[in-house]
This record gives sequence, structure tokens and C-alpha cells, in this order.
Amino acid sequence: MTGSAQRGRFITLEGGEGAGKSTQARRLAAALAEAGLPVLLTREPGGAPGAEAVRGLILSRGFDPIAECLLHFVARREHVARLIAPALAAGIWVVCDRFADSTFAYQVHGQGVTRPVFEAIAAAALGGLAPDLTLMLEVPEALGLERALRRGEVNRYDRLDDAFHARVRAGFATVLAENPGRCVRIDAAPPADAVTDAILVAVRSRLLPP
Repeated sequence: MTGSAQRGRFITLEGGEGAGKSTQARRLAAALAEAGLPVLLTREPGGAPGAEAVRGLILSRGFDPIAECLLHFVARREHVARLIAPALAAGIWVVCDRFADSTFAYQVHGQGVTRPVFEAIAAAALGGLAPDLTLMLEVPEALGLERALRRGEVNRYDRLDDAFHARVRAGFATVLAENPGRCVRIDAAPPADAVTDAILVAVRSRLLPP
């Protein structure tokens, strides 16, 4: 990979539990850095000190669905204002493990927050910011949950029932179908090296044309 841009590019990785987003985000950031691009690796919820504090609340207990949606966007607004937007303006490529699509999948499809409520909150919090590329990692629910349990870092969402995770999967499918210009489906079931290869092909073709 070669090249640079005046404004940094914003890449997000999305998908359900156990899809391997964190591993693949680290690998992608390393590949971009090896190519000579300035890169920032971050995550959600979290990424900035205030946002990390909110992350602890979100993952430790349940809230009313709208309250939970608001908390995600409280953390996201702080993350964008303190870290993501300044990095992009400085020409740094940002690789983020989850972003607003996760809130759409988990809180709208999973927990029943209405789409107009989600969209109003997102508009206020993000001011039109959207990823340049979203890598949608798809893995069968059973395999994803098995991986999540195996990694030994089970959070509150991992413990929710199969029906919830099916709704979340449907939410990510909706994002993918509605945003073909931004989203690329990545089969996350194969071994990690194969998934990394597919991601690098997608990034090269979408953001680093010859």
C-alpha cells in the first residue's frame, strides 16, 4: 500500500460478538503503518478518557434502551470530538473497532429503540461524520458466541439470548444492504489470516486505488 491524503481516512470494523473485529483492527492498523501511512487505532465504546469511563457503565449493567442508546452516543461524541475528528483533520488514518452501526444494530434492532430516535441522536452527536469504509465482519451466531466465550472476556451483551443476537445480525445486514458504497462484507468464519487478506484487498480497492 502506498499513498497519503490531505484528510485522513476513517475505517470502521463492525459485526456481532466473536467476529474478530479487535484482532483484525490491530492487523489493519499495522498494515497501514507498514505502508507508511499515519494511523490511529481506537475502539468503541471508549477511545478517549471520558468515553472509556462511559464504557464501564455500559458494559457493567443494563439501562432503559433509549438511555443506553444515549450513553453510547455520549461516549461517541467525546471520542469524535477529542480523538477522531482531530486525527482525521491532521491527515491521520483512523481504524476504529465499532462505531455508530453497532448502536443501530444493538439498540435499534436488538433493543427496540425506534429508528427516528436513533437518527436524531446520531445527527446531533456526529454532525454528519461517517466512515469512509466500513468492514462488516460476518460470522455465524453460534461460532461467534463460541469464540467470544473462548476468549474469556465475556461482557453483558455476550450473555444475552439467541433471539437478541439474531436481531443484531439482522441490524448489521440492514446496514450492509442500505450502504453499498460504504460497506464491504467480510466473511469472518475462516482463519484470521484469510480474513486479514480479504480486508486488505477491500481497503486497497476502495481507498488506495492504483
